[in-house]
Amino acid sequence: MASGKLFIVSTPIGNLSDITFRAVEILKTVDIIACEDTRNTKILCEKYEILTPLMSYHKFSEAQKTAVLLDRLKAGESAALVSDAGTPLISDPGVKLVESAREAGIEIVPVVGACAITALLASIPRQSESFKFIGFLPRTEAQIVNLVKANRGENLVFYESPNRLMETLLLVSKAQNGRKIAIGRELTKKFEEIKVDSVENLIEYYKSNVLKGEIACMLYALDDFNDEYNDILDKIKTLKGLKLSDKDITGVINSLYGLPRNKIKEILLKKQDV
Repeated sequence: MASGKLFIVSTPIGNLSDITFRAVEILKTVDIIACEDTRNTKILCEKYEILTPLMSYHKFSEAQKTAVLLDRLKAGESAALVSDAGTPLISDPGVKLVESAREAGIEIVPVVGACAITALLASIPRQSESFKFIGFLPRTEAQIVNLVKANRGENLVFYESPNRLMETLLLVSKAQNGRKIAIGRELTKKFEEIKVDSVENLIEYYKSNVLKGEIACMLYALDDFNDEYNDILDKIKTLKGLKLSDKDITGVINSLYGLPRNKIKEILLKKQDV
């Protein structure tokens, strides 16, 4: 007996109209829909008259439910994996299921659609196409500060909760005063809001404005040698005064700021007068 197929189906991130015809058709025809929260997926199913049975599949049940789904797929049934919103496996459960299905030789079919990250990136100015997506930020202050410093040259894209956003902005400001950020809140929904400004200005903005809903952010890269590097330049000048070699200076600055070594070398080459 031939194995069934596993469909990875993107669902709306807010506006229920943001679903493809293909996604609706597949959700209607598969044997089972695995979803994070059956209550959320039921709302979508009712809107589009999808009668397919639902199975909860979240981070706390991945191990158990993966085994159940694999048995059904091996028996020839088809299944769709959906998250509460957007594209599965993008900071959502499903990695274990996809890995196990591939190992079992089961065909995996992506069904593309909405994703908060692409919605944000399509709505903001960017000088570079490149970006680095890191999911949700780490939990501790030291981890966040180190991550921000180590990625000065990256457009850093991440998800954040409304309960943590102000704390995160304050930490970023402390680590790199003046860095620009884009914040998308409630994307595709009635109260959608996209702000692009310095971290400091947005801290002031959110002190007196609504901060609710799902949030996607892009912390802009520091592309040139501007005032953000003044503290680094001061350190380099001091180290040069101590007669350290460029190699030794690069090592010290890398340890202090987490700045990539190639970027430090660029600073040394462009700022010979320090």
